[in-house]
Amino acid sequence: MMRAIAYDCDVLVIGGGIVGLSTAYAITRAAPGTRVTVLEKEPGPARHQTGRNSGVIHSGIYYRPDSLKARYAVRGAAEMVKFCTEYGIAHAVTGKLIVATERDELPRLHALVQRGRENGIPVRELGAAQIEEYEPQVRGLAAIHVATTGVCDFVGVARQLADASGAEIRYGAKVTYIDRRPGIGVAVRTADGTIIRARALVNCAGLHCDEIARLTGDEPRMRIVPFRGEYYTLARPDLVHGLVYPVPDPAFPFLGVHLTRGIDGAVHIGPNAVPALAREGYDWRTVRPRELGATLTWPGSWRIARRHWRYGGGELLRSLSKPAFTNAVRRLLPSVTPDDLIPAAAGVRAQAVLRDGTLLDDFLIQEGPHTVHVLNAPSPAATASLPIGREVASRALRALPTT
Repeated sequence: MMRAIAYDCDVLVIGGGIVGLSTAYAITRAAPGTRVTVLEKEPGPARHQTGRNSGVIHSGIYYRPDSLKARYAVRGAAEMVKFCTEYGIAHAVTGKLIVATERDELPRLHALVQRGRENGIPVRELGAAQIEEYEPQVRGLAAIHVATTGVCDFVGVARQLADASGAEIRYGAKVTYIDRRPGIGVAVRTADGTIIRARALVNCAGLHCDEIARLTGDEPRMRIVPFRGEYYTLARPDLVHGLVYPVPDPAFPFLGVHLTRGIDGAVHIGPNAVPALAREGYDWRTVRPRELGATLTWPGSWRIARRHWRYGGGELLRSLSKPAFTNAVRRLLPSVTPDDLIPAAAGVRAQAVLRDGTLLDDFLIQEGPHTVHVLNAPSPAATASLPIGREVASRALRALPTT
């Protein structure tokens, strides 16, 4: 007779960023009584992508209609404002400008107007003189104003999700081994030797999500290639009233150097996008040979480099040269000087890349036996974290063994 398994929890979530914590929160609301444990290798929540970005609640205007990004960002922006209001988390709905500074950007700007309308987002078109109504120091040929964009404290949101979920949160718990048994569930070992048995597992490991997927025995058919985004703080914050973005390059999911007045009143400038030498490589000095080797041996990395070397060279120049970075900012804010830019904390984007060099633009969620993997959830994942969490939660509950 087979001995009954003593499960430590029903669903085990790996990753204590905003998506992992939102998933735990959603599970306990959809199925009260479900025991959820979250494992996070850091000593606290939201230490990487969630806590190292510009804090923008994105409207969803950039994303292809009917894509997961478009649907979840539009829905998530409204829900995020409601969540912050309910729990007293710092936030503001400021609106933002997307500004064309060159004539060849005008068709792309007009395309964004159409995309915004298809996604149900209110958009106002502005001429050059009207830009000054919102941002007196910003210059451009034309712009659009997106009223539903805002800013918030995403770290505060993550902490509240952890508190409100009722899940057991274990910090300092790095996963080193996973044993999955079809029809039974999973057992996970952490670096200190602790074993946790669960009926189902959710992989929200962000920068390490592909590694966790392979530990379960699933091949994700992509790799995380880390891109560092470097930021500055504006020494004269009075130059910027709200949020100002350039027209994005359609070939890249990165949005370019933008200006963001955060909830603390400081104005953040950035990011650029350069290859990181480690998955948590927040500066050029941080090099992890194993992780760098994994990037360099992935065929998609070289195909990106060959296809986009010119774009990458410009980003690299702006990383190494403050005057070059300043020139990029001056396209939007002509009065800025190098002395106005104060170095600030960088972030790293967990960008999923296919073998053929394709940069995955949409969210990617895959499933295996008793397992759900969130494999591509960069920006606007923080904005969309509540609906993403519900989607992942529903899949996790379906992944529970029936016996």
